[in-house]
Amino acid sequence: MSFPDVAVAQAPGEEARGWLTPLELCVLGAIWGASFLFMRIAANDFGPAPLVEVRLALGSLVLLPFLWRARARFPLRLWPKLALIGAINSAVPFLLFAWAAQRAPAGIGAIANAMTVLFTALVGFLFFGERIGTRRSLALLIGFVGVVVLASGKIAGMSVGAAALAGAAASLLYGLGINLVRRHLTGLPPAAVASATLGVAAVLTLPLAIAWWPVQPIPAASWLSAAALGVLCTGAAFVMYYRLIGRIGASRASTVTYLVPLFGVGWAWWLLGEPVTLTMVLAGALILGSVAFSQRTPR
Repeated sequence: MSFPDVAVAQAPGEEARGWLTPLELCVLGAIWGASFLFMRIAANDFGPAPLVEVRLALGSLVLLPFLWRARARFPLRLWPKLALIGAINSAVPFLLFAWAAQRAPAGIGAIANAMTVLFTALVGFLFFGERIGTRRSLALLIGFVGVVVLASGKIAGMSVGAAALAGAAASLLYGLGINLVRRHLTGLPPAAVASATLGVAAVLTLPLAIAWWPVQPIPAASWLSAAALGVLCTGAAFVMYYRLIGRIGASRASTVTYLVPLFGVGWAWWLLGEPVTLTMVLAGALILGSVAFSQRTPR
């Protein structure tokens, strides 16, 4: 799951209780970590495109009241940008992660997803003239080493390299999408932006979903997982995330990045019995360590 960086005004005089913010961060990390579990359960029965279509459509519908309330701020001339960002920041990454979920344990995608923070900095440096600095350059190098380690691993004798690279590519697109949101959609209500981009992404994905809709009946467990992906992990989680940003700021809210891989691997180990290999632990330590290192503020 990506973490769109949209400017949200912090409510004046509102301070988080000491226990509430850590609790909400843990809940959000658990929800987004579970998205990789749900994809793993449903991907084989749906196929990537139909699963992503259900996820996008339900996520957009959950957030639709926010878009309806702010509809006057979304003129027709804005929708081509929304369509481009929806494709880059939702449709294609979701397809890549769903494709990866067919081929590797859920933890592989969850670990690769943590590269989003570093790719956001890299894209900002390469295409938008942002300074990256020595610290983030080194963090990127360490993160890339982590992806190589992750891709080199095997689970039950089978390579997970293609799935790890697909997850890294999805994270790169998230990084590009976040930069586009910053520059073209800042100032708009973020939940409304999320509904709009998810909605247009659903429209773009619909022809693929129709063409590849499975002919065999889809089990109830896969339908429930697809519904949870859309309603809980996409729609409701975005509302929670933006509320956190409004209360504690984007920087502190982004620390959920560290929790998503831990929950993603943990859910898959606990509920699906997927192994946690030494390669996964080493790659996760390298990637999360590099993210933490990149976020430190020099004295």
